[in-house]
Amino acid sequence: MEQITGKIEVDKNFLESHEKNFKNIAFLREGLEVAASEEVSFVLKTIMAGAILLDSSDLHLETTEQGCALRARIDGTLQHVCNFTPDQHRALLSRIKLLSGLKMNIEKKPQDGRFTVLMQDKSEPQEIEIRVSTLPTEYGETIVMRILNPKNLISLEDLGLRKDLYETFSREAKKPNGMIIVTGPTGSGKTTTLYGFLKKIRNPEIKVITIEDPIEYRLEGISQTQVNPQKGYDFASGLKSIVRQDPDAILVGEIRDLETASIALQAALTGHLVLSTLHTNDSAGTIARLQALGEKPANIAPALNMIVAQRLVRKVCPYCKDLKSMPDDIYSEIMESLKKLPPGIEAPELAPGMKIAFNSEVGCEYCNFTGFKGRVGIFEAFLVDDEVENFILTSPSSVDLEAMAVKKGMALMKQDGFIKVLQKITTFDEVIKAAG
Repeated sequence: MEQITGKIEVDKNFLESHEKNFKNIAFLREGLEVAASEEVSFVLKTIMAGAILLDSSDLHLETTEQGCALRARIDGTLQHVCNFTPDQHRALLSRIKLLSGLKMNIEKKPQDGRFTVLMQDKSEPQEIEIRVSTLPTEYGETIVMRILNPKNLISLEDLGLRKDLYETFSREAKKPNGMIIVTGPTGSGKTTTLYGFLKKIRNPEIKVITIEDPIEYRLEGISQTQVNPQKGYDFASGLKSIVRQDPDAILVGEIRDLETASIALQAALTGHLVLSTLHTNDSAGTIARLQALGEKPANIAPALNMIVAQRLVRKVCPYCKDLKSMPDDIYSEIMESLKKLPPGIEAPELAPGMKIAFNSEVGCEYCNFTGFKGRVGIFEAFLVDDEVENFILTSPSSVDLEAMAVKKGMALMKQDGFIKVLQKITTFDEVIKAAG
């Protein structure tokens, strides 16, 4: 890891004296308008404290002709916070670059850096790493700050898994070898799920090594390494070295090329449990994606233990959610989907006119007036047994493989989402938006 060059300290006195500003986006906006005349270090401290306490995943300082706009991504959705003048933008840019160890005189090339925020709002101070990316645009440099909050590091029990899925995940995590692949688009919670597996398997009796880009969360008792392509240390070369370190389990942040895929599959076949991610739309598309990278079905089939696909949906706010009778068209679609559920999967009883949750159109202070607070995963997962392994060897299409997975007992992501709709956790529209 490169040395982190800067740190923002947010002490208890600061949090207590500006407590109102961190209740929701509206109050943070008011606080920043008041703070506009203060020193840039105070403004940036207010921004970072507000973003962290409001559970933002990232901050966007986007340049415009009039200055720049600050937006925060909360529960996967960008929300406007406030605007800054050109002078304020230049001051914030310089301050962030200084903290992140970026070159001040480079404006025409993208740069990446990082700094730390030390939060002292709990009994124990907590260090939160901020990844910084700058990008030249028409009106100046745009900055995105990714907030890697350790409190997002949750266990399998907290992922929102159905009972049958939790039992499957726990059982597969205990296997001594084979590969578990988690798929989905960027921002679908794949890394969080992988770390849930790591938390489940780590103990003093086994050696676990990760190779990531970058290391997002620190876990005690696990060796973590970060790729550095500029210096020739990528996933493939790092993975070769890791295998020589005699690990029991390996986490590969992402399979991006044939060499990484080949080494990871061979590691899974030679006595290691390998966890990794892949960008595909659904679980059945994993095989086709690995083949597109150049891997052979004969190497893929015997190495895989389980393939998981996931998305994140927003949860309705518990304080202002609106329970209404289910319209006939929604009832018909949910009924048509859930009647195809494989046996053994529990779902709430469905009846015409039953009440489900809708997000409040006006919201409340607790949910930043959005009607949603927090997110939960919707999943589909299938196991690769002998029958599926032989089927993969025939190079089936994704459609045929999905049909096989459903036949073997897999519930689709949409079905998992509809179960959470009937449990009044999320809304019908959220599931459709995420799962199609």
